[in-house]
Amino acid sequence: MVKMANSYQAPEQAVSEAIGQSDAFLAFQERLSAVAGVARPVILLGERGTGKELAAIRLHYLSTRWDKPLLTLNCAALPASLLESELFGHEPGAFTGALKVRHGRFEAARQGTLFLDEAAAIPLSVQEKILRVVEYGTFERLGSSEQKRVDVRLIAAANADLAAMARQGTFKPDLLDRLSFEVLHLPPLRARHGDIPLLAARFAARMQAELGHKSPPEFTSAAMATLEAHPWPGNVRELKNVVERAVFRAAGKRIRQVDFDPFASPFPPLPPLPAPAFTAPPAVQASLSAAPLPSDPPSLPASLPDALASLENRLVHDALAKANHNQRRAAELLGLSYHAFRGVYRRVR
Repeated sequence: MVKMANSYQAPEQAVSEAIGQSDAFLAFQERLSAVAGVARPVILLGERGTGKELAAIRLHYLSTRWDKPLLTLNCAALPASLLESELFGHEPGAFTGALKVRHGRFEAARQGTLFLDEAAAIPLSVQEKILRVVEYGTFERLGSSEQKRVDVRLIAAANADLAAMARQGTFKPDLLDRLSFEVLHLPPLRARHGDIPLLAARFAARMQAELGHKSPPEFTSAAMATLEAHPWPGNVRELKNVVERAVFRAAGKRIRQVDFDPFASPFPPLPPLPAPAFTAPPAVQASLSAAPLPSDPPSLPASLPDALASLENRLVHDALAKANHNQRRAAELLGLSYHAFRGVYRRVR
């Protein structure tokens, strides 16, 4: 049987994607439901694409604050200066361009829930002000010394190791302690055994309806086996994209193929360019052509550097002899600048 978190009025996406029957999924839902009614901060930890925002939405709508505001802020999307203003608001003149009072997210979420996504990206200076809100329920707008009181439940999410960041000094340990009344780990899709067919069928049906196809989408057994064998580094979000693309390409027919990498080119790569042919200077060609060809393969020199040094020595002296010891003319015969020739000549003479 397919099980959902609970029955409540929440956004359609939060309900439609919160399905599963695996032990990992049901255990997570049970812990989420248990802590939802407790007005304490919660941290959601999980890989990208596991549905941390959907979990935050369910936490809010299962809580006693369900009829109050739910605000979301991606902390990685703003620089520190703007993030502070976005959270706490500002007074006129607080900075260039601040012309009127702005209410921050904490004020706007009063008596409701504030979801801080990508919490690992919050600068330490802003973490200090958030800690004060969690500790005392007070804050100050930028450019003001007036204390504002607020009652907001915080939910923070990250796909980083916040405990390790606290040990390294990049996340305030005090704030981490205050936020971690409960820490919920979202299971990755690879650990949700049996949930992939359920989710794939849900995503396929929604895409089929969007495309206006009347027949319900159907995966071949081979296509479904391919889905279940994939490691899903992008988790549920990646599965949704792969399934929707497969439904679109199948054009109402049975889904026989799935494409995990739409960026892979179907065309062969360009052949490697041939190396440019090297033409030796005339003096070098003449010297090499004048050398007698041995009847037997020559014995190898002691080392390649020794052989190159010997050849360099011979070519320089041959060029000098042909140029009547005029070094500029010898340099031209070897295809070298005068200064380059002088450097070689100093090594071999």
